[in-house]
Amino acid sequence: MIFTVAIALGSNLGDRARNLRAAVDALGDFVRVVRISRVRETEPVDAPTGSPPFLNMAVSGYTSLSPEALLDALLSIEKRLGRRRGIRNAPRTIDLDLIFHSAHMRRTKRLTLPHPRYAERSFVMEPLRDVFYRVPNVPPPS
Repeated sequence: MIFTVAIALGSNLGDRARNLRAAVDALGDFVRVVRISRVRETEPVDAPTGSPPFLNMAVSGYTSLSPEALLDALLSIEKRLGRRRGIRNAPRTIDLDLIFHSAHMRRTKRLTLPHPRYAERSFVMEPLRDVFYRVPNVPPPS
């Protein structure tokens, strides 16, 4: 089965643009990325004082992975690209958030779909508008 997905990306440590490119490249191992938003620089939200600005973007595409398997793959990419977890909303090399996974709805300890705060965050909503409304459509896989 093929699923439509939307993933938000952000980086505010190191070479932010390179981190985003590396994450999009890594996504290609299990997501057929068909739309990529523009990159935007945004101020951190609910972050520790002194946190640097983010570069944010979003992608959409198709995958055969379940929501949980895709979440595991996203976490693996974050780890490979140097993300260290600890303090909530602390600066990070890369942040990958699964926003939508087809029409799936989940509310578990590990995963909530759609992402619980996406609609409140302009740094997610503006890139999503790019991928869903402004960037030309690419047909789904057959």
